[in-house]
Amino acid sequence: MPENILHLLADIAWPAAIAIAWIAGEAGYRWLSLPRISSYGIAGFVMAVSQGGFLADPSGGPVVLLANYAFALILFELGYRINLRWLRKNPWLGVTSVVEATGTFVAVFLLGRLFEVPVVASLLLAALAMSTSPAAVLRVANELRSSGQVTERVLHLSAFNCVFAVVVFKAVVGYWLLANDGSILHVLWNSLVVVAVSAGIGALFGVAVPGLLRTIGRVDQNATIAFAAAILLMTALTGSLKFSPLLAALVFGLVARHQRMILSQAQRNFGTLGNLLTVLLFVFVTTTIGWKQAQTGIYLALSVVGLRLVVKVLVSTAFARLGGITWRKGALTGLAMAPMSVFVVLLLEQSRHLNLGALDQVAGVAAIVLLLEVIGPLATQRALIWAGETHRTGEH
Repeated sequence: MPENILHLLADIAWPAAIAIAWIAGEAGYRWLSLPRISSYGIAGFVMAVSQGGFLADPSGGPVVLLANYAFALILFELGYRINLRWLRKNPWLGVTSVVEATGTFVAVFLLGRLFEVPVVASLLLAALAMSTSPAAVLRVANELRSSGQVTERVLHLSAFNCVFAVVVFKAVVGYWLLANDGSILHVLWNSLVVVAVSAGIGALFGVAVPGLLRTIGRVDQNATIAFAAAILLMTALTGSLKFSPLLAALVFGLVARHQRMILSQAQRNFGTLGNLLTVLLFVFVTTTIGWKQAQTGIYLALSVVGLRLVVKVLVSTAFARLGGITWRKGALTGLAMAPMSVFVVLLLEQSRHLNLGALDQVAGVAAIVLLLEVIGPLATQRALIWAGETHRTGEH
């Protein structure tokens, strides 16, 4: 094949992949009632070069920045929907979150050791398993126009899980660096400092951007583009400095909410921009997975996925009455927290510069990501529908 044709195909690979994935998402939603993001993930996996497709692994390239930006938009929106005053009125929500995250960590760590996964690798796997992917949860909730007790609890618990997962993951990374490097300064920088500075940058943006909007005025016209531009800047800044865009975006949204500024005019999902970037995000996630990797760790993956879901459902159900909901809604809340794939891939991508050799010993990570990329959003969709909190009129 002529060289200029090869260059052309390489140049249009990602735009073509996004178009194909979008078509797959609409077809899956219309004819099979699948969450769109599940179809995006399946399409991305099939088109990946590791499966014989045309889409090369984008790790380290500009697509990674766009994927991080897409996830940061979602985390900002999630953070903006979090109401910390609810924790004061209903402290059992916080208790549920702590017990569920801790239980997941302990259970997955012990499972890893049972599969003879090394200690540090088991700790990293357990930290990742604590998370619930806000990208999947929020996108499915918005797609279904879902609102109610289960929806709000899932959104809050997924946000708390993100924070716990980042903090614990960074702590384990610090422990691993100490064991391999021995430098206390290096350990502190890549654990405590990264967490604190990332949160600080998010808080700074959360104060500055609403203040700028008040000065400019006309919030109804400026809110969406102002926050989208600020999140792009923040993602590039934190990524370049090796901090955590994930934590910064979540804190940005949380602080912005509590600036007593009504931002209802900002478009849900950040409008067409957010919808387009979501397709790229879920395609990106599955292009990082090879079928051989997934096959190798399938038994560990199935065990982790099953055990993690059981812990979430049991804990959410156990604390349901104390938290003011029925046991059934508690169980559905746990079921809806199944997704984790996007968060895991981007957290690992942002830690690539540390060369975490310990995770190379966990073949199951790829399979876990692949399984929960498809099954996770479907579990969230079913849980919200069974809870009777969805409004899908006019979308089929």
